[in-house]
Amino acid sequence: MILLKETSRGQEALVTPNDVPASKLIERVAKYLKENVDAVTPPPWAAIVKTGVHVQQQPQNPDWWYVRCASILRKLYVHGPVGIQELRANYGGRKSRGVKPRRAAKAGGSIIRKALQQLEVAGYVETVKPRGRKVTPAGLKLLKELTEEIGGEMVKELPELQKYLKGE
Repeated sequence: MILLKETSRGQEALVTPNDVPASKLIERVAKYLKENVDAVTPPPWAAIVKTGVHVQQQPQNPDWWYVRCASILRKLYVHGPVGIQELRANYGGRKSRGVKPRRAAKAGGSIIRKALQQLEVAGYVETVKPRGRKVTPAGLKLLKELTEEIGGEMVKELPELQKYLKGE
């Protein structure tokens, strides 16, 4: 099943990962990474580490590593070549400084760096010197396949989306 959408010129284009809800796509990619990709595994310290100085505890979701890897993969698709510092800023938050006003704090770089390295070994991400990392054709194929699955499920939930299907 291939989902298509109308463009401004009347042509048809595939539904992309931008067109489905991010939470559903990230959840599906995380499940896929956990079940099918041996190169993506949480490091031994993942059970006790905080994700940045702005949080007080480690993540409560036991599969948070796969969710973070899936989220990084989607961010690389949406925002193009991205470096570790930009991802640290995206995953950061507001640090509580007691009675003083809160300030922005970046997320931990080691988590993002290790996740990117694992995604590179799996073949979903590649380095683009001086600009950062981007999604490879294999990563793009994975994202589009899962997007089509999600799109098909969305059509079953909302029949109004049927007009985006080709040939039906």
